[in-house]
Amino acid sequence: MQTIAGIHPILAALKSGQPIDRVSIAKGAGGPRLQEIIDLCRERKVAVRFETRDALDRMSRAAVHQGVVAVVAASPYQTIEDVTATARMLVILDGVEDPHNLGAIIRTAHAAGADAVVIPDRRAAPVTEVAAKAAAGALAHLPVVKIGNLNQTLERLKKQGFWIYGLDERGEATYDAVVYNEPAALVVGAEGRGLHDLVAKHCDVLVRIPMGGQIASLNVSVATGVALFDWKRRRKPGV
Repeated sequence: MQTIAGIHPILAALKSGQPIDRVSIAKGAGGPRLQEIIDLCRERKVAVRFETRDALDRMSRAAVHQGVVAVVAASPYQTIEDVTATARMLVILDGVEDPHNLGAIIRTAHAAGADAVVIPDRRAAPVTEVAAKAAAGALAHLPVVKIGNLNQTLERLKKQGFWIYGLDERGEATYDAVVYNEPAALVVGAEGRGLHDLVAKHCDVLVRIPMGGQIASLNVSVATGVALFDWKRRRKPGV
């Protein structure tokens, strides 16, 4: 378990976007700088725990912790440049903030043969122990890429020859009829909200999954699986 101890190092890590699993704060500790850490954790969906100082001493291995210790996220991220050269399918997340959904998408993407999952550094669940558990071992085999501006990344991918497909209920093409050109990127939004309007405008094609029941949408990890496995089904055998 890798940890960061002390107020200033943890503030710097949170502000830089370094992936953090959780932050533990000593019971009874307070002050404006600790409150700033708590506020940043809430903003970035990082879990906060209140524990005894003895527990923090053990976590920090007796380092000076000033009443706060952070546990670094379980998995390191790669860059978009690490994966684009050979990728056939990227899965890009727009606003998925639930770590369980993130882990399930990573697991599904790997099972369907996608080459990486891409997450922005804002409005997105980080790779935590919760996400890693939901991924059920897929993190060891599938790269997770962290990016800055999502729309700028989509534009760069287009310039590199990628076709951008957005999974959205507003789409004219259905998932089982759309023709996927490769290399491709499938962009999925948060459950209930779908893709942000500007992200949708950056997509070459919007793809929808027709609903037959009374529920308006699928869970985002399920919807991603439906689209990806149909893409997998229609690929040439052995490719």
